[in-house]
Amino acid sequence: MATAAGQAAQAPGARPIGRVMAQVAMVMNLDKCIGCHTCSVTCKQAWTNRSGVEYVWFNNVETRPGQGYPRQYEDQDKWRGGWRRTAGGKLKLRAGGRLKKLATIFANPVMPSIRDYYEPWTYDYESLITAPLGDDMPVARPYSLISGEPMKVEWSANWDDNLAGGPEIASGDPIARKLGEKVRFSFEETFMFYLPRICEHCLNPSCVASCPSGAMYKRAEDGIVLVDQEKCRGWRMCVTGCPYKKVYFNHKTGKAEKCTLCYPRVEVGMPTVCSETCVGRLRYLGVILYDVDRVSEAAAVADEHDLYEAQLGVFLDPEDPDVRAAARRDGIPDRWLESARRSPVYALAKRHKVALPLHPEYRTMPMVWYIPPLSPVVDALTGTGHDGEDAGNLFGAIESLRIPAEYLAELFTAGDVAPVNASLRRLAAMRSYMRRINLGEERDETIAAAVGMRGRDIEDMYRLLALAKYEDRYVIPTAYGVDDADRGVIEEVGCSLDTDGGPGMGGMGGPIPFGEASGQPPPASVETFHALRERQTSDGGGHLAGRVNLLNWDGNGTPDGLFPPSGSGGGGAAADRPPDGAGAPEGGAR
Repeated sequence: MATAAGQAAQAPGARPIGRVMAQVAMVMNLDKCIGCHTCSVTCKQAWTNRSGVEYVWFNNVETRPGQGYPRQYEDQDKWRGGWRRTAGGKLKLRAGGRLKKLATIFANPVMPSIRDYYEPWTYDYESLITAPLGDDMPVARPYSLISGEPMKVEWSANWDDNLAGGPEIASGDPIARKLGEKVRFSFEETFMFYLPRICEHCLNPSCVASCPSGAMYKRAEDGIVLVDQEKCRGWRMCVTGCPYKKVYFNHKTGKAEKCTLCYPRVEVGMPTVCSETCVGRLRYLGVILYDVDRVSEAAAVADEHDLYEAQLGVFLDPEDPDVRAAARRDGIPDRWLESARRSPVYALAKRHKVALPLHPEYRTMPMVWYIPPLSPVVDALTGTGHDGEDAGNLFGAIESLRIPAEYLAELFTAGDVAPVNASLRRLAAMRSYMRRINLGEERDETIAAAVGMRGRDIEDMYRLLALAKYEDRYVIPTAYGVDDADRGVIEEVGCSLDTDGGPGMGGMGGPIPFGEASGQPPPASVETFHALRERQTSDGGGHLAGRVNLLNWDGNGTPDGLFPPSGSGGGGAAADRPPDGAGAPEGGAR
């Protein structure tokens, strides 16, 4: 029966659906990122606020153009990350195969040093506290968290923030260097933007293939790439193999660590920490269904310009009955299929085609996608006195501002400008089309038709990008072993690495009163999370049925049990409150 379900009726000439798998993926709308770094700070506090990983940022926000973190990580001629396609059409690691790894296993020369990241530091706070009374103000000098010696601060993960476009910064940007002198130095007159980055949790991860001990793996149930701390032997080949340099080495534990996509939260339907705390609400989380049998073929297409479309071809339509039947055949629960059907990631990447992958030319098939920024084009138009929201003006500006489109293409489409322009044109059409509606004018279907869309498609995209509520931005099913009924049982979400003295979220040793590892992050309360989400997304007052928790009550409504019942045992309406001074009935609880 399973075979029959998987071989449902196909259109003539259609390719049969192979093994269906599900991936939790992310989209970031760069038009909304303000560079506040809240995502970086909250991720740091949750995952790397401990000894041994002071330099580690699972999430960082880069200013573009810029060198990135670690410095110039995109220069794969130097760092040898990702995959390369051989003349025979096969994929091989840029860093070399098994023999190359064996020859360099004890001394890997192709790996960023601490100077490519930065030497982490803190300040001598003790001198501020214990300095004797005197005429001079005491100073907290910086000192290294590695050597403990005084140091001069020269570089950090966010050192070139807001300095994009100038020759000092652009000269260190591998993309700007690739585009040439003219592009680099005229670029400062066009725009800059922020680029938040986490691990891409790729479909074809080169870090997993690079690990000699098999410690890195991609979870079958949700596609999250993790490191098995028990198996990791600290060879650091994964650091070299990752082209995005999002695998880090903990010099205290001797293990590799990386972004976990906050899997303890995702498993119970909670968004990642970086998503939940994002000020601009620019992140979207959702499920993508894909055909795993097509991944290798798509990653190995000959022309790099075809990689974007090839990856889109791997994604499966969750509305297709044949896809749903094949997914059930392969053990994907119905609640995951429903989440895939409502997925904002699929809508933005495949249906509306406004989200693009980061560096598809690395052939890892990344699953964190980006909507390119349109605001700089609008600002440039407005600065010249033209209407920055008019469709004709915007379309013309996108076509004429070739330099930023080329830069964005090097980031998102392996240098192919056409998909970038198409995405920007659709975003521009959405602005113009929806402005007419907001001003009370008639809908202009010609604006939608100019970018190959219908008016209702633009309105759907607008609702997702501009008006989406919490439950529309984060469509995350619970893990295979967790049902909705379990949420009332689960009290807290912990980390599997959080053992006594272990490298998990709980820290190393006892709490430190101040400095780089101060405090201890509180565990996430599932009950509190769902109460907050209900209150944030519902029109009425939210509450947890059958239980009163004043920490979660914001004054909306009168939850059952908050006030004593009266008469026939009614339940907690304001009119049922006992009069001031009235005591409990004789024999009743006090």
